[in-house]
Amino acid sequence: MNSRNSARSSKWLNHFAWLTCAATLLLICSGGMVTSKNVGLAVPDWPTTFGYNMFLFPVSKWVGGILFEHTHRLMGSLVGFLTIILAVWLWLTEDRRWVRNLGLIALAGVILQGILGGLRVTMMKDEIGIFHACVAQAFLGLLVVITLVTTKFWRTIADRHVHSQKFLPIKTLAIAITIATYVQLGLGATMRHQHRDLAILDFPTANGAWIIPDTSAGALAKINAWRDARGFSDVNAIQIWLQMVHRFLALIVAIAIVVFCLRVWRYARDFVALKRLSTIWVVFVACQIALGAWIIWSNKAADIATAHVALGALMLSFGVSISAICWRTSQSEAGKARPPGKPHSEPVPA
Repeated sequence: MNSRNSARSSKWLNHFAWLTCAATLLLICSGGMVTSKNVGLAVPDWPTTFGYNMFLFPVSKWVGGILFEHTHRLMGSLVGFLTIILAVWLWLTEDRRWVRNLGLIALAGVILQGILGGLRVTMMKDEIGIFHACVAQAFLGLLVVITLVTTKFWRTIADRHVHSQKFLPIKTLAIAITIATYVQLGLGATMRHQHRDLAILDFPTANGAWIIPDTSAGALAKINAWRDARGFSDVNAIQIWLQMVHRFLALIVAIAIVVFCLRVWRYARDFVALKRLSTIWVVFVACQIALGAWIIWSNKAADIATAHVALGALMLSFGVSISAICWRTSQSEAGKARPPGKPHSEPVPA
């Protein structure tokens, strides 16, 4: 009976972790819409809203940019509340200390996010907004790990057998792609928080060039003259190269994900879950590139840019999940190869 109750409690805990992940993803989408529409300061005070208690602000005043900014604040409060419950739930029911600690780290992360969001309003610094966006993605990744390790699937990975020498490159590649994806999201956040027109307005070319755009003084003068005639803001070489690095890294990540998928299907063909995740990862990166091109063709339409942010968060979530699964699998395989008499315990994800 106790075992059955424990299993039921674990199931509901995992469902709640999924709910917290979904709410966080919606919060990231909300933040992306606020930035894309450049309405981050539509509400000039914090933690109040035009002098009102945030939760008592009249619905009749939720108009224009205020609607997006105030909704983002309320969603942030909801995620904070869910994270508190999740951390307490983990601490009271989870028998693995490192999982309980993940809940505490998540709680500290959501508090930090709230403070950063407030400082972005009161100090009006774009650098804080960029950091705020990056922490949000890391926070989602942490919640994904918590959700994953509270599933039955996580415990069954220990029983899976793989060829360690062939699986090690798969694990390394998964971790590298996930890190690169996070860097890519940081580059995107930097470009969005400049609150300017796109530095490059054509795709697949870049200011007319197929590979490397000309950023010499003369070329920039011609580019800015063309932009001025059409009502676009001026750009400099740094802004152009920031967007080019974003493009190049996107290409590298896309190729790496395809290679990862092929290696999984070749060397881990019996690992059905990993094969499915890697295939969906390929689909996601293809859609993400298409959305990136659409942003340029639509001159950074807010809804398209927000969809790009949301899919980027999903790609990072898949990367974190796949990396954790690969790490768990390789560590379990190493544990099986450990000589008799050596202690064996569940590995703790880095």
